[in-house]
Amino acid sequence: MKIIDIITKDTLSLSFEVFPPKTEMGFDSVKSATEEIAKLKPAFMSVTYGAGGGTSKYTLDIAKNIKATYNVPTLAHLTCVSSTKKTVDEKIQAIKAAGITNVMALRGDIPQSLEDADRSEWDYHNAIELVRELKEKGDFCIGAACYPEIHPESANQKDDIKYLKEKVDAGVDFLTTQMFFDNNLLYNFLYKIREAGITVPVIPGIMPITNANQVDRAIKLSGSFMPQRFKSLVDKFGSDSAAMKQAGIAYATDQIIDLYANNITNVHVYSMNKPDVAEKIQNNLSDILGK
Repeated sequence: MKIIDIITKDTLSLSFEVFPPKTEMGFDSVKSATEEIAKLKPAFMSVTYGAGGGTSKYTLDIAKNIKATYNVPTLAHLTCVSSTKKTVDEKIQAIKAAGITNVMALRGDIPQSLEDADRSEWDYHNAIELVRELKEKGDFCIGAACYPEIHPESANQKDDIKYLKEKVDAGVDFLTTQMFFDNNLLYNFLYKIREAGITVPVIPGIMPITNANQVDRAIKLSGSFMPQRFKSLVDKFGSDSAAMKQAGIAYATDQIIDLYANNITNVHVYSMNKPDVAEKIQNNLSDILGK
């Protein structure tokens, strides 16, 4: 099933993101964790793709298993930065052969070893090029990323939204946001992109912060604004792992409830491969979701 057909239904839905192992030794434990999340029967599950394709060979293995064993629609991430046309074409053909019709088209993070490299001869420089190639090579439902605050590399939000419009016009069917911790940032962002003529569905991405160490990493990855309410939560419970986990799940649940109450029908949770966190969030929403 295509993601666009799921998220355009007039019903509330919850989906989860998982990531493949970094090494072959970790495959079995990651496979087990993703299966436990799949057993929750989310609307769909997305499977990420490592920087520079470092874990790409496991992305399809995880996605195929979820789809075949648990009948959960899957969204396979695909990045293009520092890849060749030949490599990307091979990945696209492998996705098609696996029977996966949903692809998250991303530029991807530039590997640290290539940050100072000359990029002028690279085959890909942005996600727009990948979106166009996917449109040409298959009947894919294509997702792309967006940033409610601002992309870390953008000069300002106006330019960021201008680029986003170009990406959507290239053939994107829906957008998924980077994590955010203040829903008002999303509501303001949605107003601005609709004014700019971007009309595709937008799925908010929510990251449950279940330990204090995740805070610095979340800020570094996305530059996310941390509202005082959230800072107070971390200050109060951060030193107690059990309390912080419970508080983080409650905070994420509260964000999701507010989104649903404000006519957002689909929410994507960055599960960090934690089945217990995914299950507790879903259980907190059971009557709301009708599960």
